[in-house]
Amino acid sequence: MLGSIQDTNNYKIMAVETDSFISDALKTMIRSAKYSLSKFLSLEEALSALKKETFDILILDFSIITDTKLTLLKEIRDYNLDLYIILLINSLDLPIPIKELKKLSVQGYCEKDDKLEQLPLFIEAAVKSINQMKTIKSINEELIQSKSKLEKAYLESVETLRYTVEAKDNYTKGHSDRVSAYSVLIGKSLGLPQSDIETLRIGGLFHDVGKIGISDSILLKNGKLTNEEYDEIKRHPIIGKNILSNAEIFEDIIPIVLYHHERYDGKGYPYGLSDKDIPFLARIVAVADAFDAMTSRRSYRDELDLEYVKEELKSKTGTQFDPIVTASFLNILNNEYRFIRDIKFSR
Repeated sequence: MLGSIQDTNNYKIMAVETDSFISDALKTMIRSAKYSLSKFLSLEEALSALKKETFDILILDFSIITDTKLTLLKEIRDYNLDLYIILLINSLDLPIPIKELKKLSVQGYCEKDDKLEQLPLFIEAAVKSINQMKTIKSINEELIQSKSKLEKAYLESVETLRYTVEAKDNYTKGHSDRVSAYSVLIGKSLGLPQSDIETLRIGGLFHDVGKIGISDSILLKNGKLTNEEYDEIKRHPIIGKNILSNAEIFEDIIPIVLYHHERYDGKGYPYGLSDKDIPFLARIVAVADAFDAMTSRRSYRDELDLEYVKEELKSKTGTQFDPIVTASFLNILNNEYRFIRDIKFSR
């Protein structure tokens, strides 16, 4: 081990890096951010340290990973399932296929350059993710003592995460509330039972909670997203599912959170499900979500004209959207638009 920097912050970072320039840059960067940093020259040293103390984040130079070292990385992941792993990669030199590393739940891939300009953003995203998971685990530990009290606290915690996501961007404030209300309207028009209506209401509120784990630099970007940035955005349903899966009270809404970006034709994400393989309530929220996105003003455009939006919904029936759900919502838009207007202007 090359050395250690101690401070009062609870987040402990371990870095495995053989390049002295990068090591010094990491040291300066992390000291200024007031995190605790321990540096190692090899995965063997890092694994040994993990067995003696707890770390939150592993920053790893991708270039030192070989087939034999990959086994050590797997051992590190098995030993600490909660460790947030960020790889420093050189796009010209990828000795191990990325797909092999995804099996290990590697959370971040940061381009390695002289200044490591992107790394602080990855560390910020890691800290937010770790913090929310610590909160959730802490709440779950209390569940044994007082389930009803804890469920309320957990609900409030996730509600806070939801508000945090929307508060970042003036253009998306109220989005989840409107999606929830539109989803309930569709559910009622389809004659769904009250239990499903309630699931739609709560599922709509929390459908985007996973965006708390996406870097602000991506969420708030005004320009077009790169393929890599869009891939990062597409992680939010899985992040949301992971956040909610620690409490039984969210069991019914997890399919909505996880599958609301699947498409009827199978071209959606995260799993490319199609048709009836997509839970019906998720298909409802998908339509409500798309409608609100199209009829809300964004930083890069004004809200779209209602007639144009109707034509978009019609044209994507059977491809992006479930035909039954779309027909029901179009009926509301054509014959009961006052309910849509009330939702739109009251939230």
